[in-house]
Amino acid sequence: MPRHLPALTCDALIRRSIDLRQLYRHAATACEPGLRMVLNDNVHTLDLLIADLQAQLHASGGGACVHGSWRGTVHRHLAGWLMRAAARRDHAWIRALAHGESALLQRFEQAIAAAPAESALVLRRQLPRLHGIHLDMHSLAGTARY
Repeated sequence: MPRHLPALTCDALIRRSIDLRQLYRHAATACEPGLRMVLNDNVHTLDLLIADLQAQLHASGGGACVHGSWRGTVHRHLAGWLMRAAARRDHAWIRALAHGESALLQRFEQAIAAAPAESALVLRRQLPRLHGIHLDMHSLAGTARY
């Protein structure tokens, strides 16, 4: 069995990752400089994750998606609009990003569970990156409650 992931699974994960990356970029433009640095670091981590998944698809002879989903675009615009009305925008962005990051991590874990053992190795390599973002956002979300 090849070590390549099914193209549909990989494309879905790439699209979700691109959607989250775009949400991080949008939030970074609206947040204070210290938080902006953390968010931009997470954007860079997602860039690496997306590039690895796209390279995996190219290696298997397929074409990888380069855009997020229409739902991600709608969500990003809606979140930006709602954040303008929030009293504590940075905290609201942190909570929204933490939620999106948790959803992406969950999708990766589901894909790993459903993939054949050899194919799941490709996704398991991405887990440390996702766990790093998870720790960043949830530690920030914990401080944002006060």
